[in-house]
Amino acid sequence: MKSKITTLALSLLTYLNMSGQKNEFIKSDSIIYPIHKSNIGKIAFMGQAIVIENFKETDFLKSFELKEKTDLNIRVFLDKSLTNYLHLLSPQSTADELTKNGNYQFTFIVDGKKIYVENLNIGAGSAESKNQKTILRVPLISSSNEDSWGKFLWNRFFGNGGQEVLSEGEHLLKIEIRPYLKLTEVLTGNIIAKGQIKIIVPEIKIDEKLVKVQSIKPIKDWQISTEKIDVAKIEELNRKITKKTYKNITSIVAIKDGKILIEEYFNGANRNTLHDTRSVGKSFASTLLGIAIKDKFIKSETQTLNEFYNLKSFQNYSASKDSITLKSLLTMSSTFEGSDMNSESPGNEENMYPTKNWVDFTLNLPVDKTKQANKQWDYFTAGCIVLGDIIHKSVPNGLENYADKNLFRPLNITKYKWQFTPQKVANTAGSLQLSSLDYSKFGQLYKNKGTWNGKQILSQEWIAKSLSHQMTISEGEFYGYLFWNKTYKINGLDYEVYYSSGNGGNRIYIFKDQPIVIVITSTAYNTPYGEKQIEKIMQEYLIPAISK
Repeated sequence: MKSKITTLALSLLTYLNMSGQKNEFIKSDSIIYPIHKSNIGKIAFMGQAIVIENFKETDFLKSFELKEKTDLNIRVFLDKSLTNYLHLLSPQSTADELTKNGNYQFTFIVDGKKIYVENLNIGAGSAESKNQKTILRVPLISSSNEDSWGKFLWNRFFGNGGQEVLSEGEHLLKIEIRPYLKLTEVLTGNIIAKGQIKIIVPEIKIDEKLVKVQSIKPIKDWQISTEKIDVAKIEELNRKITKKTYKNITSIVAIKDGKILIEEYFNGANRNTLHDTRSVGKSFASTLLGIAIKDKFIKSETQTLNEFYNLKSFQNYSASKDSITLKSLLTMSSTFEGSDMNSESPGNEENMYPTKNWVDFTLNLPVDKTKQANKQWDYFTAGCIVLGDIIHKSVPNGLENYADKNLFRPLNITKYKWQFTPQKVANTAGSLQLSSLDYSKFGQLYKNKGTWNGKQILSQEWIAKSLSHQMTISEGEFYGYLFWNKTYKINGLDYEVYYSSGNGGNRIYIFKDQPIVIVITSTAYNTPYGEKQIEKIMQEYLIPAISK
């Protein structure tokens, strides 16, 4: 009798397992498709999206050619929903706590080497999806630019090493998925799905002439350096730019001892091209304010906003607004409730652009009571608009004419292009367009401690304040007066640089202890790789090639 009961129990358990019933914390979607039942725990790769009802094992891609205007999707087959996996990490948590604090972790492995790991943002995917879904379709590459967190995940993988390792030829890409939960610490579970595919990266044929170091033609205002550079390094860099390993780079100029050392152009740009370097233009706002103070049109950067505006006439007035200084706008440390790093912030720049008056937008913002005045760095584009407006109102004939007379003409910069605010004031928040060599003049002006051709354009005192550690951003990263600061460590040596920075990897680097200025322009706006590839270019190529 006992033997019969045991046999019956085992049969029932086998039946329940075969029927797809499982012990669940929260009810998942049932496993009903044969393709799902036979591939639990697997990631299937496919080209164009195929509905699950029609999806067959013959549709699984074994290889994929990585090229433009193509599609790569993954379909993930799970045993249970994400919330059920998260429950195993924290059995005491409620379903709501699990969905609000957990998601998938993706690991990208290329040719056996772990390249990128990401804990997917908590907000990716709905609570309903996390609670129920046992099959996921995730578009990684989309010819129709399908909107999905998967696209951004792939771009981040590409920008964090994927682009480098997926060089010409064949590679084995593996993806592993785990659940993760962020409570007091980050908990990560075991692999719940994995898959692999052969990635074929086609050869990009290029004109070898484009790899050679470009000759520097004579030009007024600049001498040409005769110093040696590591030609092989620069040509290796040129090859990567030409083959689009590093994408959308338009120019690289290096100045050493006040002379042109390197002048390279790519992707249709040339010596006369005006480059939109986005927030690089913020540094020019600092320069113009410094000139206006030198000329005594503005007393000091310690002046407060209530000396320029009737702040009570704007919305959300509080007495603390009266003490906001120009310096706090220069150092991104004002108490305005504005942060470009927080998409939910009322003062985020994306909220400013559609408005009819950008100055009013800024001065109408409330004060953030959690911020300590002049002590907390928070990137705030709208503050630069107010600086520009103050300069515009304080100098003769407005900001545009003042900049031309007191900055551009003394530097013999005759060809440039401003963007304008809705009030037709030159935009000091960004998108001031110059040629690469003229940007180099701007950087060299700071290396020269404010002089150009024997004329003191900008005071040495202002240069010292601007290129100093006014604010700490993070460990090893600082901010001056609308200039950034960091130190590259290469071959045991430190190379400290102050720099102007713009979206997409646009830079003007001013070396602190070497007679070097480097300008890099790029059109990689709003890409995951734009900023990261510049770091590699500096670290692995430019600094080793031109420094002793």
